[in-house]
Amino acid sequence: MTRKYIFVTGGVLSGLGKGVTSASIGLLLKSMGYEVTAIKIDPYVNVDAGTMNPYMHGEVFVTEDGGETDLDIGHYERFLSTNLSKKNNITTGKVYQSVIEKERRGDYLGQTVQIIPHVTDEIKREIRDVAAEQGAEIVIIEIGGTVGDIEGLPFLEAARQMRLEEGLENTLFIHVVLVPKLSTTGELKTKPAQHSVQELRRIGIQPDILVARSTEPLTKEAKRKLALYSNVPEEAIFSNYDVDLIYEVPLILKEQGLHSLISKRLKIGYREPDLGKWIEFINKLKRARKHVTIAMIGKYTRLRDSYLSIVEALKHASAHFSVKPKLKWIEAEEVEKGIIKAGEVLEGVDGAIVLPGFGVRGAEGKIMLIKELREREIPAMGICFGLQLMVVEFARNVLGLEKANTTEVDPNTPHPVVDLLSMQRGVIYKGGTMRLGTLPIRLVKGTKAYEIYGKKDIIYERHRHRYQVNPKYIDKFSECGFIVSGYSEEGFPEIMELKGSKFYLGIQAHPEFKSRPLQPAPLFIGFIKALKER
Repeated sequence: MTRKYIFVTGGVLSGLGKGVTSASIGLLLKSMGYEVTAIKIDPYVNVDAGTMNPYMHGEVFVTEDGGETDLDIGHYERFLSTNLSKKNNITTGKVYQSVIEKERRGDYLGQTVQIIPHVTDEIKREIRDVAAEQGAEIVIIEIGGTVGDIEGLPFLEAARQMRLEEGLENTLFIHVVLVPKLSTTGELKTKPAQHSVQELRRIGIQPDILVARSTEPLTKEAKRKLALYSNVPEEAIFSNYDVDLIYEVPLILKEQGLHSLISKRLKIGYREPDLGKWIEFINKLKRARKHVTIAMIGKYTRLRDSYLSIVEALKHASAHFSVKPKLKWIEAEEVEKGIIKAGEVLEGVDGAIVLPGFGVRGAEGKIMLIKELREREIPAMGICFGLQLMVVEFARNVLGLEKANTTEVDPNTPHPVVDLLSMQRGVIYKGGTMRLGTLPIRLVKGTKAYEIYGKKDIIYERHRHRYQVNPKYIDKFSECGFIVSGYSEEGFPEIMELKGSKFYLGIQAHPEFKSRPLQPAPLFIGFIKALKER
């Protein structure tokens, strides 16, 4: 079978849900029996997402091979139930870095290096290399940003060229647009979508399929107008309206026959998608009658996408027990400043996640909340910085180590119970230099972590950190019941738990990144189980 390329673009505004649309198309095609991979193109000049504030771009999703990528890679992994690579996230920074390196080596043999053909050729090469390496029959390429953005033009031009080079039957352009509803008249307005398609056509791309995002299903009139002014047949216009769960999107698109049209357009054999288990997962969440209330303690809570993978991992584990997670977001800085009280804000919660997040801001507020959680025996899980602050709180309030801290927050602390990794000393560049990717954790027999992970001696989780729990203090913690239940290869604590507790555990890694709808992360299963039985 000749390799097929599906390009997904977006118009009108960002944040439309191109990532979920791309992931949904991928799931439909994979469930038809095809080998599918997905690539996210981000037009920003950053080499990767690692140095960006979560408020700027949502969470940083970490791949198995240590890539700090766009959060849409997380959507792809969860929907396709596969592990992707850092290569699946192409950025302007990566492309230009590669082109400049080639120019410096003299690879262009004295040519004047230009956007066309050199930059566009590099973009096409990276797309094709990923497809070949991963043995994909169908490649979905989501071009980030909005049509008309100046930084996205080279990528759209590369896509236009690939249609010429690969052929009409091997390429497909899907354009995602917004069709807003006016509150004054109750009418769905297609004009923004029309302008978006016109902009795409000016660039040289005629979309084959439109996916219209709206609050409710498209009316026949709206479809007719879109078809007339975008030159896309009505049968190639699909309504992607708001739903409770993003996991319902593939079912909505399947019901309208998107997978069937794609198979016809790309001339691939049609096979009925096998979505039985996927539907079962959705039904478990939607039909759940019992709720568990979970406090989400963080510093980026005003943008929930900052913790997207954790939110989804909680849904996966909750479906496993047929319960529905109800999230209560707590901004740690507000506790720190006394705007809200730690004791009061935790009333009525069944459990809590102490969320990741670097830096000083909100750290003391988190510590105040952790103290309440521990003393009130509320099930709690700390992730990355969350574990580190659990350690700081215990050191201060149980071990009596006054002013104990992480050296990230207080470099002059007399008790550095959390300290910089030895391999991080002398590191100058911030981008791509943390302890990254999937690494082994050696579990301690007889601990809760050992039981939760199915009594495995060694497990593998994804990491993203510069600091570690200081091994010099392990004995002091163990004497008071806060034991190490998982060690790194280097010998520092990776998982710690409070002996005898229902669930009071912190992990240095990020188990949320490996959670899937049909394969929830073990720690999240253990956490939800503790809440359900509380």
